[in-house]
Amino acid sequence: MRIFLLISFLIILATACYGFYIKPEDAATGDFCIGISVAVLFFLWMPIFIYHRWKKRSVKDYMLTKENIDRMREEGRKKKL
Repeated sequence: MRIFLLISFLIILATACYGFYIKPEDAATGDFCIGISVAVLFFLWMPIFIYHRWKKRSVKDYMLTKENIDRMREEGRKKKL
């Protein structure tokens, strides 16, 4: 999955760079390449990246529950001592 994300990011980046490179000669094609690369980056690549980074984590560790708040308070008290 990591290799796929890296290769797809490089392809998206190359497409955006190509769009900026060709834009002075052919504005329509340049804008199209830039727009497609931005859309693919945010609507396809970013959700896959977020899923890849969070698939082995527990959401409960990052939620503010009573137990987590009490644990944070205890850790704060230990640091003050």
